[in-house]
Amino acid sequence: MLHITEGERSSNCQGTTRRTAIKAGFLGCLGLSLADLLRLQAEGAASRNGKSVILMWLDGGPSQLETYDPKPEAPAEYRGPWGALQTNVPGMFVSESMPLHTKHADKMAFIRSLHHDNGDHFAAAHWMLTGRFGSTSVKKEQMFPSVGSYVARVKGANQPGMPPFVGLPAAHSVYIYPGYQGGAYLGSAYDPFQVNNQQRYMAATYTAAIKPPEVLASIRKSDESRSTTRLSLLDRLDGIRRDIDQSGMMDSMDRCQQQAVDLISSPQARKALDIEHEDPRLRDKYGRGPWGHYTLMARRMVEAGVSFVTVDMPHWDDHSRIKEGHGPKLTVVDRAVTALLDDLEVRGMSDYVLLVVMGEFGRTPRLNKGQPGIPIPGRDHWGNAISAMVAGGGLSGGQVIGETNSKAEHPIRRALKPGALLATIYRVLGIDPSRNFNDHAGRPIPILSDGDPISELF
Repeated sequence: MLHITEGERSSNCQGTTRRTAIKAGFLGCLGLSLADLLRLQAEGAASRNGKSVILMWLDGGPSQLETYDPKPEAPAEYRGPWGALQTNVPGMFVSESMPLHTKHADKMAFIRSLHHDNGDHFAAAHWMLTGRFGSTSVKKEQMFPSVGSYVARVKGANQPGMPPFVGLPAAHSVYIYPGYQGGAYLGSAYDPFQVNNQQRYMAATYTAAIKPPEVLASIRKSDESRSTTRLSLLDRLDGIRRDIDQSGMMDSMDRCQQQAVDLISSPQARKALDIEHEDPRLRDKYGRGPWGHYTLMARRMVEAGVSFVTVDMPHWDDHSRIKEGHGPKLTVVDRAVTALLDDLEVRGMSDYVLLVVMGEFGRTPRLNKGQPGIPIPGRDHWGNAISAMVAGGGLSGGQVIGETNSKAEHPIRRALKPGALLATIYRVLGIDPSRNFNDHAGRPIPILSDGDPISELF
């Protein structure tokens, strides 16, 4: 964190020095103002358990049958092109499209009974990422803050000098950046820090060179240039009156600017972003494509102190060619997930990093006949049965939560709404989901209004 020592230490009428105000603003980069931090610590609501979350966001909606809820005994028009594989946990099966998962299932929990019963990409993504129905394809504006934004607001980063919430390469939902992963009425200061907005939305099979983050290119400029940039920013801050309100918060634009300066000056941020220094053999294990590349960077980010990281894994909307469409993506996810779990275990981080793999909904259990011009079977939107996977974070692995019927159409045991999964994430991080924040109309809204943590996982 930068500390500003130059200039007068003049006070305002309430006895607050400009130096103190700027320091409070830098604390806001971590998702908290000084007043917020003191208050939350006093209330016991700002847990400092050092835990973090990596969310693999499978934008477009992966099929439950082709991932964590295979139905090998279902009729051919339902079961799809793959069978099921026995994992290292007796009676726990995964799609044979993900063979590497079989050796790691003892660390995993497959949640098979999620549902929100909505097939609208926008409504479904909003629901999965915020825990609430709100935005739709007709009204796309984000209605409620995302889970990552609440983590940034309440918990902040695990280490000074790191942003609390990062998107790799850039967090989004349904083509919108940051989409329903943004802060909504919490303010833009709690949006994810987008590492690379110039090269994003990359497919699993993307083969072009992955460019270094632009912020890293800026960091690599000469020390003189970096110093000039920082001093120029501080001059601008100094030249404008900075009155802070009663809560001690500075405005969002200041926090965003300060976060950028903090990143440039932070050794751990520079190290986490510069993946070129990683062991080439480990990079090969994750996979050299964008999904493996950014999964490895996610591990580096949480190790450096980021609390919530989204890894973008898009293009799952396979209405035709379910085998040709899902197949290459599943291979890459299988590799990235298992490499990450191995890596976390080797580094002693398994209990401190929660991995969540999910998309906005599942796919229709019965295969269709393809799309016009592409008469090869695929699957359409299906919010009535959604599968997700969680691992690490101190949760109990080696189990299946919930059950769908024989054709993966809907839950028949332990039906869960998205709020239950998000409540589980909040509990892992020590966040009280009943805490209220005011919306744009000034109304107090709890972080979650529906859903208890999934008790079997604890």
